[in-house]
Order: sequence, then C-alpha cells, then structure tokens
Amino acid sequence: MRNTSSINNLIFILILCIGAAIGFPFYEKNPTEALLILAAAFLIACFVSSAIKIANQWDRAVVLRLGRFRALKGPGLFLIIPIIDKITYWIDIRVITTTFKTEKTLTKDTVPVDVDAVLFWKVIDPKKAALEIADYESAIGWASQTALRDVIGTTILSDMLEGRNKISNELQQIIDERTEPWGVNVIAVEIKDVLIPPALEDAMSMQAQAERERQARVILGDSERQIAEKFGEAALTYTNNPVALHLRAMNMLYEGLKENSTIVIVPSSAIESMQLGGLAGMTAMTMGLEEKNAKMKKTKVEKKALADKSDSDE
Repeated sequence: MRNTSSINNLIFILILCIGAAIGFPFYEKNPTEALLILAAAFLIACFVSSAIKIANQWDRAVVLRLGRFRALKGPGLFLIIPIIDKITYWIDIRVITTTFKTEKTLTKDTVPVDVDAVLFWKVIDPKKAALEIADYESAIGWASQTALRDVIGTTILSDMLEGRNKISNELQQIIDERTEPWGVNVIAVEIKDVLIPPALEDAMSMQAQAERERQARVILGDSERQIAEKFGEAALTYTNNPVALHLRAMNMLYEGLKENSTIVIVPSSAIESMQLGGLAGMTAMTMGLEEKNAKMKKTKVEKKALADKSDSDE
C-alpha cells in the first residue's frame, strides 16, 4: 500500500536491534568497533525498510530506474532499489466516477442550457496512463467537458430532452476515442440533468398545456361525431318500428315522472306520437301519478310514526 510506515518502522527497529545486540559485546573491549557495527546496522535498516513496498489489490506502482521506466509492481509485496529506483505513480485500476458539467452552452437552436453528467471510467493500461500524459485524471475531466459542449452544440433542445440515451452513447464514443491513447477505457456516460432558462420552461409548459387542450377538443369532437352516428342509426330503427318509438317515449316520460317534480312539459308532437291524448295514454299517465303519490304518502306516514315513537320514548 502507499503508506507502509508501520512495516518499514518494524523492519528498521528489528535490524537496528540485531546490530545493537551484535555490537554490544565489543563495546567494553573496543568502543569504536561497536559504534561502527551500530552505524552499519542503521544504514542496513534504512536501506531494507526503504526497499520494501506493498501495493493494494487495486493499485499498480510505476517504477522508474534512473529516470527510465523499469516495471509495474503490485499487487502485494515487492522490492525496489532505494535511490536508484523511484515510484512516480500509484495507479488505481478500479472503476472511477467523475462528475462534469457545462454552463450556458448554446444548443443547435441557440438555447442556453446547463448540463450535468457523470463519467464512469477505469485505467486498463497503467503504463500509458503514467507515461503518455502528465495528469490523466484532470485530462479526462477536461476531455469530457469539451466533448459535452461539442455534442450540445450539434443537438437541438427537444432531442436533448427526449433522447438522453442517444447523447450519452455519443459522448461515450467521443470521450473513449480521446482517452484510449492514455490507457483509459470509458465504461459509460450518464446525463444527470438538463437545466433550461425559467422563461423558456414556462413557455414550454404553456405549449404543452395548449397541445393537451387541442387533443381534448379533437377527442370531444370525435365523440360527438360517433354519438351523432349512433343517433342516426337509432332514428332509422325507430322509423321502421313505430312500436319501439312509442315504448321509448313512454319510458322517457315515466323516468321524468319518477323525479321529484310533478310537472313534465312534453311537446304536442311527442304527445301525438306517443298517443297520449287517447284513453290508453291518459290511463298510463294516471297510473304513474297515482303510484308516485302513494309512495309519497307512505313516506310521510313512516316519518310521522318515527316522530311519534321518539316523543313517546322521551
């Protein structure tokens, strides 16, 4: 791992203790020799502790030897030659997410928009990422932002709002082509949000409302047309069958009499067509009215009985 201070310190102390244990017996006879042994142990401890490195499973260490690329080390324990070898980069090969956005970028139809996006990428060639570009993480962010601006400039607003998947795929292809020489693979690009000016948002809302109202009027007109067609079919049926027309008229009159009102205004033409002026028609109307009056009287009697009962209980 990048921070190996605990292991290095342990090895340093262990080697130093071994040197002290070897030089201590010589201290009484020859103190200079004992100090030389202790100094040699100190140098060896520094050398060995500096040579031992440990990389995590997801890390790769880029080792340069006298300024030239030597090898990629890791994961796990590995050794380098201190002073001669140098670790310049620790490359993380896991999938990394980078957020990027553009502000006030004009679309193809000259609408300023703010777009937020997320980039998913990983390093597939740590050697290229270390040697081909100075700071690959910053370069990926700038490449993503410029690619997003280019795509917005060639897309109209309606397509941007409706076809986010298409824009994401196009962005992924553009960014991947730019970052491939750096040993970076773009996995996916996701458009998080597209912000438009408030005035334009209100105008689009009014346009959508007007479109819905237009569709509602079209549907209503089509419904009226279908109803008229059905009435025409019914008229043809009643023309060929006067008895059915008479029964329908009687039913409509009866339904009107069932309501609370006791007066029904009927055109004279309807009376003639239903033959209500005759004895049979008058009898039918009288029976309907008598039936309704009987129901009303029955309701009044029941209400009065309930009132008398409540008074007696009190």
